[in-house]
Amino acid sequence: MDNRKYVLSQVSTVLIGELLLSALMVGVFALLGHFDKSVLLGAAAGAVIATLNHMVLVLCVMAASEKAEKQDVKGGQALVQMSYMGRLVGLFLILVLCAKSGIFNLIALVIPLVFTRPILTITDHFNKKGGNEA
Repeated sequence: MDNRKYVLSQVSTVLIGELLLSALMVGVFALLGHFDKSVLLGAAAGAVIATLNHMVLVLCVMAASEKAEKQDVKGGQALVQMSYMGRLVGLFLILVLCAKSGIFNLIALVIPLVFTRPILTITDHFNKKGGNEA
């Protein structure tokens, strides 16, 4: 699978999962009587932020693997470490800005960031079960 298809596959899987789980989360907010526009905006922003974070992760890991294939293992490791720190700082700054804006429900904004791991775990399980492992 070429790199663009792999990135598109990974990002679209995470985006679809984020949207589904965020919609479920918004439903829970509504059932609990805490739904308002800020919940919807927070869920949408959180899903987009989590998806973009995953996209940057995939792109950096692919670049690091290309460095490793060219016998620059230390350069690949440094790239992954810098990516981690950069994404962590970037997420912090984005979340602080969103919190300061006052238009997002903070819980609905942050919870989608936790959804990425379960989405990838479930997707990986179904890919292995169906024999579609790349």
